[in-house]
Amino acid sequence: MNRLERLINLVAALLDANVPLGRDDLRFRVPGYPDGEEAFRRAFERDKEALRSMGIPVSVEPLSQATPEAGMGYRIPREQYYLRDPGLAADELAALHLAAATVRLEGTAGDEAMWKLGGALDQPAPAGAIAALPGSEHLADVFEAVTARCPLTFAYRGATRTVDPWRIAFRNGHWYMNGFDHERNEERSFRLDRFDGAPEMGSPGSFERAQGRSGPRPPWEMGDEEEVSAEILVDAPQAGQVIAEVGEEAVRERRDDGSVVVAVRVTNRDAFRTLVLGFLDHAEVLGPDELRADMVSWLEAMAASGTVT
Repeated sequence: MNRLERLINLVAALLDANVPLGRDDLRFRVPGYPDGEEAFRRAFERDKEALRSMGIPVSVEPLSQATPEAGMGYRIPREQYYLRDPGLAADELAALHLAAATVRLEGTAGDEAMWKLGGALDQPAPAGAIAALPGSEHLADVFEAVTARCPLTFAYRGATRTVDPWRIAFRNGHWYMNGFDHERNEERSFRLDRFDGAPEMGSPGSFERAQGRSGPRPPWEMGDEEEVSAEILVDAPQAGQVIAEVGEEAVRERRDDGSVVVAVRVTNRDAFRTLVLGFLDHAEVLGPDELRADMVSWLEAMAASGTVT
């Protein structure tokens, strides 16, 4: 048994305990510890400190209130360990457990967020991480704010923002928070690594999430650049594909030759370029002029460097 499995079993035992567990109890309940009293003690102390470094609250309490000489024991208070229930369905919770078991977030804050996802596994988790994602200093705080519906106030690009966080997402190597920006009076996205300091959390249950927007935003909306509304003309052979990708509500014009004009909200220009280039010479950016010129300049630079032909 590797150490990760032993740590998972230790967390499960400490969470399941209604009363503190002494070392002898833990040695019996948690498989994987070495033989010998001193070897067990050293391994348990390392595991206990590892869990605490992840933000897991391992508390030390008397084994008996009536007889203090009985010694001290350990448990994990459930009310301190679990985040508030985010209302996940069974299949969504299963997917989260699989992600927690197979994806490693780099950095302590990322580990803490994954350990606090909550719930009990019905089957053993796969051993070892098979993928790694960059963590974020503020990921655990933002995750808790999303689940508890707490407004966040934070400094961002030299200004103070107050946002009702609706969701978090990982796009193009960065973590984003999407929600309602009180200063701009509209929906906005923010990159977590651009926060200037830790966010301040407001009162739980302060807002309701926007209805009908439970899914992730498309990549070209997952950015924090100044928003523009872009219009794209797509030829008839690719008209069905672009409508499937951006949605029927984005269609602004259907032309007699079968081509369509769609409008999309853009806050991430790199992702927008990827969207347009996916249709090759069947797509043309109609406007606004500044975005069209930006696209032309980018393509010319790519051609000059020999990246595209």
